[in-house]
Amino acid sequence: MAESKGALIAKTVQKHAGRAKEKLLQNLGKVDRTLDDIFEEHLQNFNRQHQQATRLQKEFNNYIRCIRAVQTASKTLMEAITEVYESSWSGHDLLYVQAQNLEMLWQDFSHKLGDQVLIPLNTYTNQFPEVRKKIEKRGRKLVDYDGQRHSFQNLQSNATKRRDDVKVTKGREQLEEAKRTYEVLNSELHDELPALYDSRVLFYVNNLQTLFSAEQLFHSESHKVFGELEAITDKLATDCQRGSYSKKANNLSINMNNISPASSPNATLNTHNGKPASPTDTVQTPPSPALNGSSPPPSPPPDAPAAVEDSTRSESRTATPIASAPPAKTEAPTPPAKREDKTPASPVTNNNVEKELGDKKVEELYDIPVGSPVPPEKSNNNSEEKRQVDVEPKDEKGKENERDSKTDEVYDIPIGATLAGLPAGTLYRVRATYRYTREDSDELSFDVGEVIRVVEYDDPDEQEEGWLMGIKESTNEKGMFPANFTRPI
Repeated sequence: MAESKGALIAKTVQKHAGRAKEKLLQNLGKVDRTLDDIFEEHLQNFNRQHQQATRLQKEFNNYIRCIRAVQTASKTLMEAITEVYESSWSGHDLLYVQAQNLEMLWQDFSHKLGDQVLIPLNTYTNQFPEVRKKIEKRGRKLVDYDGQRHSFQNLQSNATKRRDDVKVTKGREQLEEAKRTYEVLNSELHDELPALYDSRVLFYVNNLQTLFSAEQLFHSESHKVFGELEAITDKLATDCQRGSYSKKANNLSINMNNISPASSPNATLNTHNGKPASPTDTVQTPPSPALNGSSPPPSPPPDAPAAVEDSTRSESRTATPIASAPPAKTEAPTPPAKREDKTPASPVTNNNVEKELGDKKVEELYDIPVGSPVPPEKSNNNSEEKRQVDVEPKDEKGKENERDSKTDEVYDIPIGATLAGLPAGTLYRVRATYRYTREDSDELSFDVGEVIRVVEYDDPDEQEEGWLMGIKESTNEKGMFPANFTRPI
């Protein structure tokens, strides 16, 4: 056993020594070398293909690592955003759902790249080392073949002198064996190398199509998710502009509710000696729909019974102070009926109510719903002055001056209205202090607190006194609305 192992080692060393000697002689030009130009071309294509596939595999592995790192970073970022986005803000639940959807998209994208792109690429590149081993073996067998060929040539030249036919015969057999081994490997590689080189096209088509399809699907779906996230933040920005999340605006709203008409039915205006009552025991009664548009009755005589005045004074003193009273709950007013004339309905004060009711008891005042103003009535037809056609024609300049004067009278900017930073076409902005439900298609419905942009009428002749034309900011609806249901901001 030891002798056979030693003989094997000696034989292997002898082969390596013979090959090294043959290569050295070939490099020095002492002996010739078998050349195969076709194989050399296949070998160049193989080396280039192997180099490109190896680089693609390396870069794609790096890309997969970066994708997984970005996936982790995206997850932690969305967790931080969800934590920052307070639960009281609009769209909080939708934000959480979209964050989960984005995380699932990253997971699917990462798995698809690993399973459908990276694994086939690894399989494709793993075949090159096996082919490389066969090419190296073919090179060794070629050196053996050249060595046996040169040795046989030497035996033939010496055989004529020594007549040693046995060595010549043995050398011929060794040469035939080396040639056969070399030609088998060479023939296999002549078939395998071109086939391997041609297979690159179909592989790259399938692999790159899978990569680009996964990229396109991920980015299109993530585009939808980010679109939803942008819509959520846009809604939050709109609510913020309206002051929904401002503590200053909330405090102002509370203060405005505190100075609104109190809900106590016993509250009345103390007009004793013509002096208004103090803020702690005085509440102004809101305008009454029942009195809107009616002519006031004659004032009560100076010597009216003092019992009514004493009762009013007593009830004023017992009224709950406004500062501690809860905000009055506003109710939807009864829409006014349209009337022929254009006389606007002005807010009714307690002084006017007392004059209009005369001898009626003060307790009858409290049938009026608190906090429900009455919008002025709209006339269905224009007055005779607007319908009347001038007999004498007017020039264009006169008509233009007339329109400008009408516009100045119609759009009188109230005190306290902010005029800076308004959108184009906006005169000023108002906030609804009472809820109003429209009765006609050309009117505007709104809730308490909604912001309306006051704009000009398309036709100034259609202006109703006490009514304004506006655009509701929350829905961009346009229509007429009663001015005394709002206050300028």
